[in-house]
Amino acid sequence: MLMPVLVISYGPREAVPIMALSALLANFSRILVWWREVDWRACAAYSITAIPAAALGARTLLVLPPRLLDGALGAFFIIMIPLRRWLALHDFGLNRWHLAAIGAAVGFLTGIVVSTGPITVPVFLAYGLVKGAFLATEAAGSLGVYVSKSLVFRYFGAMGSDILLKGLVIGLSLMAGSFFSKRFVLKLDAARFRLLMEALMLMSGLSMLWSAAHPVM
Repeated sequence: MLMPVLVISYGPREAVPIMALSALLANFSRILVWWREVDWRACAAYSITAIPAAALGARTLLVLPPRLLDGALGAFFIIMIPLRRWLALHDFGLNRWHLAAIGAAVGFLTGIVVSTGPITVPVFLAYGLVKGAFLATEAAGSLGVYVSKSLVFRYFGAMGSDILLKGLVIGLSLMAGSFFSKRFVLKLDAARFRLLMEALMLMSGLSMLWSAAHPVM
């Protein structure tokens, strides 16, 4: 939801490192809020491939335009909504080996584009996580990815002091939102939580398709 706002406000080149730093702080706050719910085995399986792949993707971003990939990911997010329902209907779940394989692909894509958060939604839902467990484990897995991505941007000079300041301001506001939302999430049943995540995927997919069709120069 935040990604298209950042792209429109700062352009794609600045939006990516700003989002990386903001997401780092936001994911850290979700871990703090839902600490007892983290599935550390699932997190480790996902992170072991996603973290190095994110560094490679971030380096790739600095030399390649991400516009076409944004469009492809937008379509992918939307397609994943009926696909996730089909997998659930046929009682197909993911195990930790699946998480490791998916982590490599998602980590690389996360390094290239502003955010691939909606991809991890059906992944961790298919693993069987919902509500606090989903939020905490997805955040823990994503934290290492965004640390890796941020370090690469910093090393290659794509995260100057102005980017750091913008990322910190936005990230702190996201951290506050994580704490305020806990009571709301606890009141949701699992079915409504999945519907909420699908709505997020649809909005993100449409916004990425719009960004790909209307690039900010």
